[in-house]
Amino acid sequence: MMRIFKIWSTLLLLTIPLEIKSLENGLARTPPMGWLAWERFRCNTDCVNDPENCISERLFMQMADLVVSEGYAGAGYEYINVDDCWLAKNRSPDGKLQADPERFPSGMKALAAYVHAKGLKFGIYEDYGNFTCAGYPGILGYLETDANTFAEWDVDYVKLDGCYSHPVDMDQGYPEFGFYMNRTGRPMMYSCSWPVYQIYSGIEPNYTAIKGACNLWRNFDDIQDSWQSIQTIIDYYGENQDIIVPNAGPGHWNDPDMLIIGNFGLSYEQSKSQMALWAIWASPLLMSVDLRTIKPDYKEILQNRKIIGVNQDILGIQGRRIYKEKGIELWARPITPVVRADFSYAIVFLNRRTDGTPSEVSVKLIELGLSHEAGYRVEDLYTNKDFGVLMPTDKITVDVNPSGCVMLRFTVGSAYVKTRVPFLSSNAVDHNIPSRIQWLSRFPSVGRSLGNPDAGPHVHANSDNEPQ
Repeated sequence: MMRIFKIWSTLLLLTIPLEIKSLENGLARTPPMGWLAWERFRCNTDCVNDPENCISERLFMQMADLVVSEGYAGAGYEYINVDDCWLAKNRSPDGKLQADPERFPSGMKALAAYVHAKGLKFGIYEDYGNFTCAGYPGILGYLETDANTFAEWDVDYVKLDGCYSHPVDMDQGYPEFGFYMNRTGRPMMYSCSWPVYQIYSGIEPNYTAIKGACNLWRNFDDIQDSWQSIQTIIDYYGENQDIIVPNAGPGHWNDPDMLIIGNFGLSYEQSKSQMALWAIWASPLLMSVDLRTIKPDYKEILQNRKIIGVNQDILGIQGRRIYKEKGIELWARPITPVVRADFSYAIVFLNRRTDGTPSEVSVKLIELGLSHEAGYRVEDLYTNKDFGVLMPTDKITVDVNPSGCVMLRFTVGSAYVKTRVPFLSSNAVDHNIPSRIQWLSRFPSVGRSLGNPDAGPHVHANSDNEPQ
């Protein structure tokens, strides 16, 4: 009855030398967190008729103020990121980028200083093309000049889009720009759109090269303000997880795009689902919302420190979908603490049904591959409900709202102290903890440990008319 999904396949990670020196900037050891303008404010440049919402230094200063005063910085959000449409239509006479003089009269260096004075970091946008997506000057022909300009402006984060360029050239161009950024001596996080433009063009991305050159990268469509958009991202990350998951880790992350929580298109339940899945995926947490008007319930989701803690887990392992049946999906991520090669886990029970009533999901821990002999302390990260210590043979039952989720943390039962597990690089392995390759091969498959093809979660729902 229940389909059993094979989850982790054995992976061989190869290191292929690049002609351009790899990034090696020491940044993004955990996924970056911050605020990004694009999805909410787009390319609104009409500061005459809409001064409160246009892309201007005033907007970014206000958001920086609110990130600090409203507790977002305290929860870990630290970047204030400008997106497209900040530029003047032409470069300066000496060939340098310049901000629009009316909307950014103080200049980008001054805006960066304002953000830094708040204890935050400053991000900027450009494009590996002749133009940005909105038609402003791109970096082609000016790679070294623009890298130096960003360093002079004290930029901390650069997002490089890929409009108006040839995707076949990106294998050389993106690492080259990263090389010039590195050579400035200023640490700047590097966000690339490299793979998504190649995928659009039918080119298979070289993720070995991409993760050697970029701290994070987009590999799917721009997010829109709708649950349908979120669902297409969920499908992409589930259907392509064997390709994309192995590339994530400290210093290099898959980026499914911005958090749209608190805008117009998601319900409360759907907002909880986005936050939970982005945590399971070890995704960058870049809010794109008007922090001046966000409602308290949505603010609480964005500042949920327990879920942020999963997102920021130091092991840096991206989670996977381990079950999909009758509109119910289970997504799981191994996290710290680790005891005698047994992980703790965060697991999301996602209900993609639309039949109007919660679905009951029951599963034994052993069916999830959770076999630690001392059991697991189980906690609901949204309701804070403590289920106590459950043993591998115990069953847990949750009610999951339509288009909503339940997110549980399973902490290995013999690890009730806050033990920091060191990140394992290829040069240093703690033999008491499995290597990254072992983690990938050990990750549980629903029902596999019982040796029963019908084992797995029991789903009780009103209707079986949902798509499979």
